[in-house]
Amino acid sequence: MDLIVELRQYTCHPGARDTLIDLFEREFVTGQEAAGITVGGRFRDLDHPDRFVWLRAFPDMAARTRALHAFYGGPVWQAHRERANATMRDSDDVLLLRGPGFAASDTPGPVAATLCHPLDGIFADHFEQHLRPALATAGTPARAVHRSEHAENEFPALPVRTGEDVLLWFTAPHAPALPDLSAHLKSPPQRLRLEPVHR
Repeated sequence: MDLIVELRQYTCHPGARDTLIDLFEREFVTGQEAAGITVGGRFRDLDHPDRFVWLRAFPDMAARTRALHAFYGGPVWQAHRERANATMRDSDDVLLLRGPGFAASDTPGPVAATLCHPLDGIFADHFEQHLRPALATAGTPARAVHRSEHAENEFPALPVRTGEDVLLWFTAPHAPALPDLSAHLKSPPQRLRLEPVHR
């Protein structure tokens, strides 16, 4: 069953990423879970030393609104928000997606996330017919494929990126280079190399 998923990319002040990660792992994982939020993979971006990337999921949009009100109005966030906010330069790079969610494996080692901005809905079919089989044949299957969710954000205190279509998937970091997709995409694919954060 598909979930409502947020892919959140936070840019921290120089040297503050690990401070945020420590606080996040100690307080915010269980705090969000208690509010009904499924916290997924949490990562250090290997190519951007100040970026923290993470996912969280909700059964549907109504559950998302309830859970966000519960967490951000609750005692855990209220107790630690000033310290968390002090670590971050930007926390508004958020994609609202629909898909299975993604939890990093317990096996150490990086993963790759690929984000594409299709020109039209045909790219999803192209991905399923051509790219997914090619990745599987290369021994790096695409996992946790997500597509944009265009429902209205009913928690405006936390902005999300709007007006764009995205297809996102995860692979092993040694996935082969993608073929030329310029005929299908608005811009070149973005590939994130991500190191899991372990609790």
